[in-house]
Amino acid sequence: MKRALAALLCLAAVSGAVLAAPAPEIVAPALPAVAPPADVAASDTPNDAGLSVSLTWRASPDEARGIEGYEILRSDAADGPYQRVGYVPVGIDGYDDQAVPADGQDLYYRVSAVGGGIAAAESPAVGPVRSRQQWYNTAKTNALVGTLLFTLIVVYFINGAKSGRHLFIRRIAGLTAVEEAIGRATEMGKPILFCPGMDGVTSISTLAALNILGQVAKKAAEYDTPLLVPNRDPIVYTVAEEIVKEAYTEIGRPDAYNRDSVFYLTDNQMGYTSGVNGIMTREKPATNFFMGYFYAESLVLAETGATTGAIQIAGTDSVTQLPFFITACDYTLMGEELYAASAYLGKQPMLIGTLKAQDWSKALVGLLLLAGTALALAGPGPRQLVMKMLSIE
Repeated sequence: MKRALAALLCLAAVSGAVLAAPAPEIVAPALPAVAPPADVAASDTPNDAGLSVSLTWRASPDEARGIEGYEILRSDAADGPYQRVGYVPVGIDGYDDQAVPADGQDLYYRVSAVGGGIAAAESPAVGPVRSRQQWYNTAKTNALVGTLLFTLIVVYFINGAKSGRHLFIRRIAGLTAVEEAIGRATEMGKPILFCPGMDGVTSISTLAALNILGQVAKKAAEYDTPLLVPNRDPIVYTVAEEIVKEAYTEIGRPDAYNRDSVFYLTDNQMGYTSGVNGIMTREKPATNFFMGYFYAESLVLAETGATTGAIQIAGTDSVTQLPFFITACDYTLMGEELYAASAYLGKQPMLIGTLKAQDWSKALVGLLLLAGTALALAGPGPRQLVMKMLSIE
């Protein structure tokens, strides 16, 4: 009995010693080391509004050993701590840090090569570098030169028009027929209908239509012909009312102006179309003007006017609606002809000079494109020069 008890005590002692012994430590294999990116450079981003720093580097020679990309680290002190502010995949050797805290602050950067099976390799710190604003964007010098050149051309032709020099403007059939169409309405004793489009006053086509309305209103006032101007937009209605009133005043017949000639219908597209169709059906105007921007209602308006036997002159810069106006109207102003109408009808030196300046500027741009194409075909050197001149960043 004593021997058995002694054996059990010995066994317990041995087991306790075994349990008390520490477990062997498992050491993870070290990740393979790679070379960090070299020649890291940081500088203020050129031609920007500040708060941006540009970095460039030369790729690590160990990219094939598992490098997946590069982390961009930033700190306000050379010895850290560094925070990650960006990441680019392999194959890109530059980065723009556009989240700089403030302009004029000293910043330091490191670029670290990272990957799933490698140890991150950080480049030496570069800096300090500061971001700042630039008051002039040198990449847009060609745009500045073009703007100054166009301004000089405009001033030259406006001065020429004011001095009495004749500036030729090609004949536009739709505008030449305006006076004839107004005269026809006068002879028949019927009104003139003018629709200034469906867009608001911020649309350039609406502004062009209102300019034409001013010229038509002057002729109507001169011939004492009734004028009807239905509007869809409240602001366009207010402007059109003032334009017509001023036209009668310039002609010297403010008493002949009828306040009910310019009116507001509705801002609903098809509701406005139905209202104008009703006016054409009841009043039987001898001349219809559709000027401005139109949508799906263009064909409905033009077809209704054609059934009443009216002379119809349309003008729009909506490419999708031009075919309907060309088909159903007697004359159609296409695209820029709508913009040139006010100069063509008013004969004002300021407008004529601007119109001629645009024509000459377009011709100059065409010549530059031809010259650039010829230079581009000459070789890679001239081609790069032409592309740099024409590009705007």
